[in-house]
Amino acid sequence: MELTVKLKEMLNEQGMSQAELAEKTGLTRPVISKLATNRRTSINREHITKVLQALEITDMNEMFEIK
Repeated sequence: MELTVKLKEMLNEQGMSQAELAEKTGLTRPVISKLATNRRTSINREHITKVLQALEITDMNEMFEIK
């Protein structure tokens, strides 16, 4: 089983770039890039909270998928 972050898809749906999300959340571009490409081995809850707030997502299940 693998947990994936669907950030890239979510950004595409909202027409937002990784750079725009980084600016909106205050997170660095490398952090956003690693989340979007599923290269993170651990997930910082504070980072996820900022991303969810910036994308106005209230259901965390929209962001994750178990494969």
